[in-house]
This record gives sequence, C-alpha cells and structure tokens, in this order.
Amino acid sequence: MQHAVGSPLPPPHQPGHGPATSWSPAAHHPGPPNAGAHQGSVPVPPPTPETTGHVPLPPGGPVAMPMAPPAATAPDPAGTTLAVLLIGPAGAGKTSVAKYWADHRRVPTAHISLDDVREWVRSGFADPQSGWNDNSEAQYRLARRTCGFAARNFLANGISCILDDAVFPDRPVVGLGGWKRHVGPGLLPVVLLPGLDIVLERNAERSGNRRLSDEEVARIHGRMAGWYGSGLPIIDNSQLDVPETARVLDDVLARSIASPPQW
Repeated sequence: MQHAVGSPLPPPHQPGHGPATSWSPAAHHPGPPNAGAHQGSVPVPPPTPETTGHVPLPPGGPVAMPMAPPAATAPDPAGTTLAVLLIGPAGAGKTSVAKYWADHRRVPTAHISLDDVREWVRSGFADPQSGWNDNSEAQYRLARRTCGFAARNFLANGISCILDDAVFPDRPVVGLGGWKRHVGPGLLPVVLLPGLDIVLERNAERSGNRRLSDEEVARIHGRMAGWYGSGLPIIDNSQLDVPETARVLDDVLARSIASPPQW
C-alpha cells in the first residue's frame, strides 16, 4: 500500500506482492417510496427523477482520457471535466494546492484527500506511526477504493475531481496501477516534488499524527525522487506559493491532455 501524507513509510515493493483483490461497486436500487402504504395514509407525491447520486457507474474504468482540441486551439483544463491525481511526499503541499485548484476552476470540481477518508475510521483506526501492519495496510486499501468510487461517482455526474496521495514509484502495482483500476485510464497523474529543505520546514509546522520525524520525511522524499525519469510531469514548487503552483498545474494538465503521459 502506498504511503499517504502524515503516515510513516510503508515497506518498498517486494516481488510477488500483487494487487489487491478486485472490487466492483454494486448499484443500489431503492424500492418505491409508497411501498407498504395503506389506504387512508397521507398522500405521497410521485418521485421526481434523480439528477445526481444515482447515475449507474459503467463497469471497468469509466474515466476516459480527455480529448485534445484541434491543434489550432490550446487545451483549456480550467473548463474541462478532469480527474487528476496529485502525487508527492509529506510536506509537498498537495492538499493545499489541490484545494486551491478545485476552488478556482470554472467547472464544478471536488477535492478528495486519501488521508481525510482514511481518518473516517475512528474506533479501530490503525495508525501506521504505531507500526505498519496488516490493519493499516487494509485501511489504506479500503480508503483508496472509497476515494476511487467517490471520484467515479462525481465524474459520472459531470463533476471534476482531484485526488492527492503519496504514491511511491517503487510500488507500481498498488500505486498508479491501483488508482488506474479504481478511477480509470483517463486519470492524469502529476508529481509535486519540492526540495527536501522545504518539506522538512512544512512538516515541522504540522501537529498530531500527520507530523513525521525528520528522518522519515527524508526517507520518503528520497524514494519520491524515483519519479524523475518516469515520464510523469513533475512540478518543483520550492519557490512557488499555492496560487502559483495551481497555475503551473493547469499548464502541466494542458500538456497532458494534448499529449497524455504513458503510465
């Protein structure tokens, strides 16, 4: 399982560690609202057609790659329905950039944070800082699947989404491969990778279980450097504030739509 912001380092990928058991959501079809009503009960108005929330999700990967416009027209990611995966180490600024980017788009956009979903578990929460084990691994897998389902549902209803996760390049089967299975082949991955001094400084400002030791931050950052040479777009936001990084993200996404990365 991949490491998410605020959690210690999971072990690197070992040969023979395959993907998680496949999962497919089953559609829920509620019964008629008047079922079981008897004569003399208060009349219930007929149901109105649902416009959101009950769109059947197609099987497999429903999110197709956005179509690039004609060459004479530059792609405009700000007005396009997209699914974006923002990758980076703890302290890279993924959550801040994702929220700002989602807030300032011209089309409806949702931000889905893996850490936030993982922390929905209250009693029985498996904090990896207490030791990486089967429970923390299982909760990460469940959180990623939940995020993927949410993304597919938003996209099926015409709402873009940006997900953030600390995906390691040395665990491809359960990293990018997992996100592709859960969301679809049209997911656009972008790596946010500032310098080590920046992530150390940002980590020091954190509190609770999302703050890591300097040694852990350095190990995570070192593994993330493996994305260089991977073919994925990388943004070094060491000298950029959040609005500037969001603007660079739009430029990167425009290029990704015109020439999708191979991953």
